[in-house]
Amino acid sequence: MFQSNSLMTRIAVAKSLGFLFGLLAFFTVPVFWPQISGRALWGLLFWYTTLGAVVGLFGVFTWHPILKMRMPWWFRGPSLGIWLNFLLMLFIYDNWVLVMADSMFASPIWFIIEGAVLGLLIDWLATRIGGEGAQIVVNDEARKTSVVID
Repeated sequence: MFQSNSLMTRIAVAKSLGFLFGLLAFFTVPVFWPQISGRALWGLLFWYTTLGAVVGLFGVFTWHPILKMRMPWWFRGPSLGIWLNFLLMLFIYDNWVLVMADSMFASPIWFIIEGAVLGLLIDWLATRIGGEGAQIVVNDEARKTSVVID
């Protein structure tokens, strides 16, 4: 089930890394923001797990059909991390400003940069272990439909 150059392996690695980053946020954010709600902490855990899942799934795409350009892991992962954290910032900006008012990280750009770094790390490791491109889907399909004769 978990073999190299497999979509399943890629998604499992990416989701696991996202979950680990989510756990890190789950336990460290209350240090900086003691009044954070439990619901927000669970939201962070699930957010980073989802970020990992999206990065893992997008590993199939190595070519952008509209822009006609390659999308290697070092471009794809950070782009997804930037985009997803930017979207989240659109929803949480008011709370972000209240929490980070006296911090050197008051600008939301730091959260977006964090998304780029995490996307880069997740996509690098997922590509290294699980592969990328259409070949990982073909490999999974071939394994699923192959008949083993003893």
